[in-house]
Amino acid sequence: MAVAGCGTHTAQVVDRSGAIVAVANVLTQVEWNRVLDGVSTARVVINPDGDCCGRLGRVSSWRNRLVLFRDDKYVWDGPITNISWALDGIELNAKDVLAWLDRRVIHETRTFTNVDLMDVAEWLIDDGFRPDDPGHTVQVIGQAGVSGSRSYSQDIGQTGDWLRQLAEAGLDYTAIGSKILLLPETYTQSVGRLSDADLPDGLQVAEDGDSLITRWIVAGSDTSGAIGEAGGTDAFYGLHERYIEQTEITDNASAEQSAQARQRTSATVPVFIDTQEVTISPEAAIDVPSLVPGWSLDVTSMETCRKVTQRLKIVGVKVSETGGDENTPGRESVQVQVAASGAEAA
Repeated sequence: MAVAGCGTHTAQVVDRSGAIVAVANVLTQVEWNRVLDGVSTARVVINPDGDCCGRLGRVSSWRNRLVLFRDDKYVWDGPITNISWALDGIELNAKDVLAWLDRRVIHETRTFTNVDLMDVAEWLIDDGFRPDDPGHTVQVIGQAGVSGSRSYSQDIGQTGDWLRQLAEAGLDYTAIGSKILLLPETYTQSVGRLSDADLPDGLQVAEDGDSLITRWIVAGSDTSGAIGEAGGTDAFYGLHERYIEQTEITDNASAEQSAQARQRTSATVPVFIDTQEVTISPEAAIDVPSLVPGWSLDVTSMETCRKVTQRLKIVGVKVSETGGDENTPGRESVQVQVAASGAEAA
């Protein structure tokens, strides 16, 4: 049975060509995360040894990638976006492969008619990377189960924005290394179990009341005049309405499908469990590299006034390690955030 353990990290700086620029074995600080429907980040501070200093002096943002390993397992990868050279070390900040889509636009005018939204997401990613691919793959876990019609125009809008907007209508995505995972919003596969014993310093259970919307109105493009709605007055919460425009939507049916998907996830107040700044016990029965946003954890907590026994979706993971010194030992912290919305409750 896998356990969280106390991981040790190493790093590589890799060129666009695939050549290894430098191997960093002496890391004084490491931090990386994974997020759902967004771009994750990583940060390392390297104490260069040998000829590593000269090599790291030639590192360039967007030309080179930061690749992280935890106990020799590949856990994070993405382009370096900021570099700081100082007397006591070199700090590298990076974003995952999805960051490239925030620097790409639509390259080909394309219209989709009544297709599963997962097909649209695949096309958006392919179109974004087609002119210049830094190295990526896509894995589709399953169809979204939500159909719709969408239209995109060449050179209009950032690809990353279009993908985030599509994710609000019935699918999820995340990046693990250079791989982009696409999965249904209702996906519930569990990768482990957490209880109060696995969180010796406690946790926090919170509700996000600002996310509650009981009725959605979605408008499409001006030329189509498309509009759709879903939901209404809730017997428990009352009426909370939201109007949005999605200019890529081309017909009423697609607008209604989008409204239904949004209403499904916002019809109840989302409950979040956050391990905050505490460390998951090294004895917890989870495999840290398998903590992937979009998958789920079975969580049981009786320590707060809000009791929870539920399968909850992973929405964020954060792992950090300090190297320590002769007086202070290094320490790894593994934090995970899980949530239940209307989709998970269903």
